[in-house]
Amino acid sequence: MNFELTEAQIQIREMIRDFVQNEIKPCAKSLEESHQFPEELLKKLADLGILGMSIPPVYNGIKTDTLSLMITLEEISRALPSLSVIISVHCSLFCYAILKFGTDQQKEKYLPKAAKGELLGAFALTEPGAGSDIQGLNTKAEKKGDVYVLNGTKAWVTTGSDALAYILFATTENQQGEKKLSAFIIEKDSPGLRISRIEEKMGLHASITAEIVLEDCHIPAENLLGEEGRGASIALHCLDASRIGIAAQSVGLSQRALDEAVKYAKQREAFGKSIAHFQAIQFMIADMATLIESARLLTYRASFLLDKGASISKEAAMAKLYASEAANKIAYLALQIHGGYGYSKEFVVEQLYRDARVLTIYEGTSEIQRLVISRHLLRE
Repeated sequence: MNFELTEAQIQIREMIRDFVQNEIKPCAKSLEESHQFPEELLKKLADLGILGMSIPPVYNGIKTDTLSLMITLEEISRALPSLSVIISVHCSLFCYAILKFGTDQQKEKYLPKAAKGELLGAFALTEPGAGSDIQGLNTKAEKKGDVYVLNGTKAWVTTGSDALAYILFATTENQQGEKKLSAFIIEKDSPGLRISRIEEKMGLHASITAEIVLEDCHIPAENLLGEEGRGASIALHCLDASRIGIAAQSVGLSQRALDEAVKYAKQREAFGKSIAHFQAIQFMIADMATLIESARLLTYRASFLLDKGASISKEAAMAKLYASEAANKIAYLALQIHGGYGYSKEFVVEQLYRDARVLTIYEGTSEIQRLVISRHLLRE
């Protein structure tokens, strides 16, 4: 096994590190405090090709391997986890879904704009009464001639108010009266679609999360993604890929928390010496570093297997489960090392502690990841 990054992957990592240091870190705090969507940063990242990392050159993208995208998300998350999840949803859910299941016409219409940052994509699956239970979704799509008419509500849509198009899931009924889930590409300005509310969240304040209401929303029949009734398999396949992105986000947040903890431990003095000299602090730092490396290896392995074309449901779930739970523990330890100052907004670990909490919830809770893993193992 080769644990070394390729020259191209190292170059991407160094380019993103420079961008993070020069462009993201100086404005990260103000973006979070003002709950401001990072539009300007996304434009600059689009110019670097980052929004097209999952899109082939024929559609104006740069199509890197999955690991390169995960390294990018990890590095961005070290400065602004909100921005990392915006890019992850755009690349790993929206663009990936169209590239994998879309028609040539759909790819030509949406992917070039998505690659250039002219169109930001989102993924609308969850509803107020159904999250992990995708069979319980109530949004309905009825075909009438050459259009589909949709009615329902979608909740917790990352980038929901700023995206220009969504991969959205609704129940359709075939000629035999059988109801199944179908996937659609829906543009924000579709008649009958409105943003009904913006969620006030504990963390990730620069990532705007919206509720979307569909009231007799008309879309062209050609906007059906894949085959009618195949929405469940499309959703689950895309979530496998995107869970690696959340794992990468978790790793980046964890690394920043460790960096801040080490820096503070060296500076803070107690009983005549820096607290880094105390074994209690040293043990915390050792545990944090070990958790990070384990999470990073699980994330990189899942990325490697996805590029090999392997089925990664179990591996993606393992990476997401471990990395997200590790991030929560690492953020806790980093705040603990800071003591009372960690509870103050003056220090970034306060924000990291809040940002980490959602990692074990979205893209499938930790409990769902454990179900996915155990079912694969029991089948094997």
